[in-house]
Parts: sequence; C-alpha cells; structure tokens
Amino acid sequence: MTIRLALQIPNFSYGTTVADLFPTVLAQAREAEEAGFDAVFLMDHFYQLPMLGAPDEPMLEAYTALGALATATERVLLGTLVTGNTYRNPALLAKIITTLDVVSAGRAVLGVGTGWFELEHEQLGFEFGTFTERFAKLEEALQIVLPMLAGERVSYTGDFYRTSDAVAVPRYRDHIPLMIGGSGEKKTFGLAARYFDHLNVIAAFDELPGKVDAVKRRCDEADRDPATLETSVLLTVIPDPAFSDDLVPPAMRGRMAVGSPDRIAETIRANVIDVGIGGVVVNLPAYRPGSITAIGEALRSVVGA
Repeated sequence: MTIRLALQIPNFSYGTTVADLFPTVLAQAREAEEAGFDAVFLMDHFYQLPMLGAPDEPMLEAYTALGALATATERVLLGTLVTGNTYRNPALLAKIITTLDVVSAGRAVLGVGTGWFELEHEQLGFEFGTFTERFAKLEEALQIVLPMLAGERVSYTGDFYRTSDAVAVPRYRDHIPLMIGGSGEKKTFGLAARYFDHLNVIAAFDELPGKVDAVKRRCDEADRDPATLETSVLLTVIPDPAFSDDLVPPAMRGRMAVGSPDRIAETIRANVIDVGIGGVVVNLPAYRPGSITAIGEALRSVVGA
C-alpha cells in the first residue's frame, strides 16, 4: 500500500434531495480516481460532527456506501478515516472489511481507531467508557481482527471480547492494509508502530516536526524501521484564490491550506512534506465539480503520487 494523496469526504450535506446525495458522493470518488488520488476515505460516523454541522445533517453509514463506491470505481483504495472500534464487534469488522476487499477486487483499507464521539454512543446505545477503556478495547480487537484478516481461525477471551474458532471467508488478499489515525504520541503512535502500515496524523502544522520525532521513537521502541510506517496528515483545503489565511477560523489554523491550488500545494510542501510526513489526506468543505481535479494536479508532484 502506498498512500501519498487521498481524499476524505467529510460530509453529505450538499443542498440536494436525498435522491441526488449519493450521486454527488460518487462524482467525488470518480473525480478523485481520474485525478490520480491514491485513495478515497469516508468518515465512520452516524451523526455529523459538531465542528462541521448539526447532528441531524445527512450522514451515510460508511461501509454500505463504500461497497457501492467499490462497484463504481476501479483503481482507488477505499476505506474509512477511521472506523470507530466501539461501533462494531471486531469479528464483524473483520467480516465487513474482507467483504469490501472482495467486492473492490483488493482495494480495501482498514482504518481503525478508538472511537471518540460521545453523543453517538449515548443516543445510539454504544458503550462509550473511559479513554483508557477505549484504548484497551482497540488493542483487544486487534488480537481478533488481524489474525482473521490473515486467514486464521481465532479463539480469544479478553476483558471485552471473545471469539471461538472465528474465521473470515472469503478473502481476496492475504494482507489488507491497516491505517490508524490520531495525535496521541504514546498510545496511538505506539499502536501504529506495533501493528499498522499507515499512520494518519491529526495535528497542526507547527506540531508536525514533534510528531515525526515521536513516530521515530515509538518505532525504535518496537524495533521497527520508521521507513516501513507510512505517514500522512489530514487537512482541510479550500481551493479559492479569494480565500486568504486571515479568513481561516482560529480553531482551524495550521490544519487548513487555502488559496489557489498552487498556493495550497506550496503550503503542504513546506509544512508537511519537508518536515518528514509522507503524504496528505485532504477534504473540502464544499464540492464543486473540477475542484478535486485542480487540487490533485497541484499536489501530485509535491507528494510524489
């Protein structure tokens, strides 16, 4: 797996009818594929996030939508950035992701994290627990999911999960790429170093040099070559020459790149690639046909996609 340039679709509020909603999602995925993006990711949420809109704004279930995208694209990798571990039994998640890999002819990526959006858990009946419990659950889940993805029969008894001779069949590949996302230098980066192929870093530009150093430390502790762990950063981009840095909301400064596509590319080169992060996952607050193509054209040479 190599992900240097990816698109995340962060919302489904397009001002359209429900009938036109998924065609708009599909148009974005196809445009990203044609523009040379490596992957297309959806969010794994059931309600819209507080910083993006109201909870009752449109939100598609991620894996159902990814299955549909798999039949309408040919090259891009497909996954979530990232799956909330608390939302699905780990054996079920293994079955879901191996099915997506079959449907997409080997293009699934398993992005997974602890889960964090408390409102979803409270209103939909998922157990939220403490920060420490959610990390413990994720590490237990990996003891089930990873061997199942490798074709093993898994019997496991832990504090949160248990299986008896669990197996996922059919499988398209012996290894489905694994991605984790987050900012925690000890827990998240430690899990990335031990188990994952790709780490998507959630951090502002001025934090990234320290994050790169932390990744190296966690890899050293895991006796792993840091070069074998791909990295990327998640950024919001606004490809509008009239949109300047002083219009960026304070909470998003250092997490957005704005202006013309060439200016966005230079911002990402200087603040992401040149400090040692390997790639970028971009999302756009609004979709206009052609905007993804313009971003792709400007960024491909910067990230080596």
